[in-house]
Amino acid sequence: MASDANNASTTNANPSTSSPHPTPTTTSSGCHGHQHCRHKAAHFHRRRGKSATVSLAGVFRRRSLLLRCLLVLPLTLYFSGVITFTVGPLLAILRPAPPPGSVYRSHEVFEKLWPDIHSDNSSSIGLSSIWRYRRKLKEQKSCPNGTARQGTESLTLDRYLIIEANGGLNQQRSSICSAVALAGLLGATLVIPRLEFHSVWQDSSEFADIYDEEHFIFTLKDFVTVVRELPEEIMKTYDFNISSIPNIRVQAWAPASYYLGEVYPVLLNQRVVRISPFANRLSMNVPPHIQFLRCLTNYKALRFSSAISNLAQKLVNRVTEKSSSYGGKYVSIHLRFEEDMVAFSCCLYDGGRSEKFDMDAIREKGWGKKFKSSGHVISPGLNRINGRCPMTPLEVGMMLRGMGFANDTPIYLASGKIHQADRNLMPLLKMFPLLQTKNLLATEDELAEFQGYSSRLAALDYAVCLFSEVFVSTQGGNFPHFLMGHRRFLYNGHAKTIKPNKPKLALLLHNTSIRWDAFKNEMQSMLAEIDKKGTAVPIVKKSRRKASIYSNPLPECRCLLESKNISSAFMLKAAE
Repeated sequence: MASDANNASTTNANPSTSSPHPTPTTTSSGCHGHQHCRHKAAHFHRRRGKSATVSLAGVFRRRSLLLRCLLVLPLTLYFSGVITFTVGPLLAILRPAPPPGSVYRSHEVFEKLWPDIHSDNSSSIGLSSIWRYRRKLKEQKSCPNGTARQGTESLTLDRYLIIEANGGLNQQRSSICSAVALAGLLGATLVIPRLEFHSVWQDSSEFADIYDEEHFIFTLKDFVTVVRELPEEIMKTYDFNISSIPNIRVQAWAPASYYLGEVYPVLLNQRVVRISPFANRLSMNVPPHIQFLRCLTNYKALRFSSAISNLAQKLVNRVTEKSSSYGGKYVSIHLRFEEDMVAFSCCLYDGGRSEKFDMDAIREKGWGKKFKSSGHVISPGLNRINGRCPMTPLEVGMMLRGMGFANDTPIYLASGKIHQADRNLMPLLKMFPLLQTKNLLATEDELAEFQGYSSRLAALDYAVCLFSEVFVSTQGGNFPHFLMGHRRFLYNGHAKTIKPNKPKLALLLHNTSIRWDAFKNEMQSMLAEIDKKGTAVPIVKKSRRKASIYSNPLPECRCLLESKNISSAFMLKAAE
């Protein structure tokens, strides 16, 4: 087989040697005779004619294609326009632009307006002439006799009430005030309230760590008996474990009739009742002499412990000294931009996906699966539009500068650990260089015993804010409610408080093309409206208002001011 292949190869390579006939003689034209040449010529002319025909057909095809393109192009442009003007709006409906005010763009607005803010040295607000409006207090009914015990039978004084105050500093304060009122209603002896340890606040403080126990017991002695612990014979019954005492679960804002009808018989039978949790468990609509006990507790009996009040007094003195150019007057701001508050609000800022991931983790750690439960909808944009998002330091600074506070205005910032403080505090410091906090005013040694105790640190902030000329509330909640009421109580109803219109502010700070002069006009209009609302005396209705005597002590607590049996002791003791 191999030899056959080699032979075939050789034959194909040399055809002249393989042919048995001699090769014909060739002419100079390369044709093998005249007949062959005629055939080749004819073949050449046929090919040439065919080539010409093919070339002409290609021209016609190209022209046809060009004509089709010229016809199709307008149709394509037409249908593109139809798609743009019909499908485009449909896509916009399916994926609409965010509503005004729903997206955090305050940082963009600030960057654009900063040159104007920085160069604006005008000021329309002077702290020495801050009182443009005065509250007009209405005449009230005569005050009840606060000296007599007006609860149930005095025989129940050997019965005891135990409550557990839950929440942060001021929610616990509300529970304590209601506990005193309930003890007066039932004629029971109150055991010093227990403070619940919460996973979010993580403060293990006891009552005496925050409040002056001696002062508390002494101030209430003519109205409600308060003891530090249960008698030994009762504790022995429950193996010296208060948790073994049956707990009564009470619905929120329960009326006085419920306690008299349901709880009082249990108190008579068992000698002791325990209610946990107790926050918001007593209606605000109670008899006047019981409401008086709430006023007495909040504004007189609850005084901070000596450790807190002494350092608080030093902080007040120091911030006043640093405000000498304003006659010792300063503005206090309660900022709720801590990590847990930002997470709880479910609002989005300018941190992108990493911020969302971090906030999701914090929510799960602090509140478990609450935010993932069925039916729970997280709507950051809607929260911002409705004014539910915590204000950033940048937004607070822009608002105050727009309202007319000069950049040399002394500011005290009350806050916990601010979320990403290094980045978020910088704009506020640029707008108000004279910014002070408890960490800047106190030494490390002075703050050492308070670190890790959120309620004690909050108490320091509360004390400094209490004596400020202007108080700015940015998020609502128990802290500003109690503080506004305490300031009104101290100043006989007159206290400058700024509660911003946050939905309006969100709308303005969504507009990245707004001019500084337009923003200032809006802020000054907002301030005028806030001032007018602040002078209105609220109508006291028979309701379950959470903030009744706490944010508006007058007229309900007016009788406390007129009582001759109560000394006018203030929250702070003079530093020794």
